[in-house]
Amino acid sequence: MLRTRVLGQAERQPGQPVLKASLDLAARLPRLVLEARRVSASVHGIHGRRRSGPGETFWQYRPLVPGEAASRIDWRRSARDGHLFVREREWEASHAIWLWIDRSPSMGFASSLALASKVDRALIAGFALAETLVEGGERVGHLGLTRPMASRRIVEMLAQAILADRRNGEADLPPEEPLPRLADAILITDGLTPAAALAKRIATLASSGAKGHILLIADPIEETFPFSGQAELFDLEDGLSLRVGDAGKWGEDYRERLQAHRDAIREACRHAGWTLTLHRTDRPASEGVLRIASLIAASRGGPAG
Repeated sequence: MLRTRVLGQAERQPGQPVLKASLDLAARLPRLVLEARRVSASVHGIHGRRRSGPGETFWQYRPLVPGEAASRIDWRRSARDGHLFVREREWEASHAIWLWIDRSPSMGFASSLALASKVDRALIAGFALAETLVEGGERVGHLGLTRPMASRRIVEMLAQAILADRRNGEADLPPEEPLPRLADAILITDGLTPAAALAKRIATLASSGAKGHILLIADPIEETFPFSGQAELFDLEDGLSLRVGDAGKWGEDYRERLQAHRDAIREACRHAGWTLTLHRTDRPASEGVLRIASLIAASRGGPAG
């Protein structure tokens, strides 16, 4: 993403040293985890599809049904009160929810109008969604980093995996491999990669029939480009710069191209049967989290919100 400096005015965005510090997750993760938990606690009524079936995780005891094999009886539990009980396990087929959180350099951007940088907001939203969905009975993993888990420590486990990731921390696209047919994906990104490349990756992930949701993170200045006069634009990823003589006129073209870019991503989502949600960093994180959690709940046939 281009960082903008209006010539003759104070910079409204961080320089490279500040940007580098904003991408140093180690010092910020404890605060982000706490904020994610606060956001998750504000999201109510999201229920998963937890049910019995083949798997390794204990779910519940239930009375023995006439006709069931005696080998299914849990004799220790049954001996407590003289009734026969079966020990059921949770169904763990290929159903899972896969997160992917964009941590590429453009995600470090934060204007003076934002409540947080894009990467901080993406991590808070991802962690909050993971905790909310696990509490609703889902299993959540991060593409390329962890397996799907239903652990009560899901937030800490995701945070540790992200902190330890040294290979794909700068990738602006998720791993290129199809998801299982019964899986769901949640991609949290600013989408500032060529629309054709993102569309191709969406098609690959969805090729087996997996559902998906994109939470598009945007800084308010990226949306409005509220500049006039001479300006100098900086590309945070490639180190390129561009001097603009009339930022107001250039902004008109910029907004048209941004809309065309978003339209291409929206069409890729529509073609794959996915959803696209725009979330600005000057809005509360809970708005984006509730929207995605509600979409997943609705796709499961359960109550939303």
